[in-house]
Amino acid sequence: MLTKAAFHEKISAGLRFLDGATGSNLLLAGMPKGCCAEEWVLAHPEVLVSLQRRYAKAGSQIIYAPTFQAQPLALERVNLQNQAETVNAHLVALTRSAVPGCLVAGDITTLAAYCDSWDAANFDLLVENYRRQIRGLIDGGVDLLAAETLLYPQEAEAILTAAELEGAGAATYTFTMQSDGCLFSGAEAGPILKELEHAGASAVGFNCVAADELTPSLVSRLRRYVEIPLIAKPNAGVPVIGTDGLAHYQMDAEQFARLLSDCAAMGASLLGGCCGTTPEYIAAAKAILQ
Repeated sequence: MLTKAAFHEKISAGLRFLDGATGSNLLLAGMPKGCCAEEWVLAHPEVLVSLQRRYAKAGSQIIYAPTFQAQPLALERVNLQNQAETVNAHLVALTRSAVPGCLVAGDITTLAAYCDSWDAANFDLLVENYRRQIRGLIDGGVDLLAAETLLYPQEAEAILTAAELEGAGAATYTFTMQSDGCLFSGAEAGPILKELEHAGASAVGFNCVAADELTPSLVSRLRRYVEIPLIAKPNAGVPVIGTDGLAHYQMDAEQFARLLSDCAAMGASLLGGCCGTTPEYIAAAKAILQ
């Protein structure tokens, strides 16, 4: 794994492009809705490899491995909880094979659905689950950890603790939040990101936020709190559920690219897309910015 200093050196030359959505693209490629994405990808690796190669060709320099819900608690529903480390390692290796010239991030997400409170017992449960996932990600050879779509600061604290216990290096943290800079729990995001910066985070920011005219202002608001690299990875606007039962996003690639350009002007230096974005969205953003 890269250290925090090595990661910052890698991205110090200027803007760096993350990838776009994985899940929404896999659904459009035939993955059944509601299935375990990690299990499906292991059974259909060629679909993921094709998508990630398209992201690399579009200009993504940091690609997220498809390990979003590869924690033991989340893998229980498909009886893979005892193989969590192996699942994570295999998915990282798959991504590495697809994009050998890119940095590979181990994707980690919220486990709030498995906790009915934030007491010490549940915190320990989160730490143990994240430790096992991180162990597998490190075994698989990730360059960095990418905790995303977090809902509560306690989750970030648990991931930070787990990463320290496992001897992990560079780690980024992004929350889903409202356009006014508040988490959906009501807590203001800026001070939380500042605490993560002081605790050793390599980069912080937001993802899974519906891109609109207020998104650059959100970047500006968060930028006042932190000095480390700031991540902007929004959705392609607000989704509409189609007759196929899937979410379809209304913002096109050119609109999205212009918004990302405005986010860069406000201080975001790690740019990508979340739900509804495709390699074409990354290519459009790179064309405008570089």
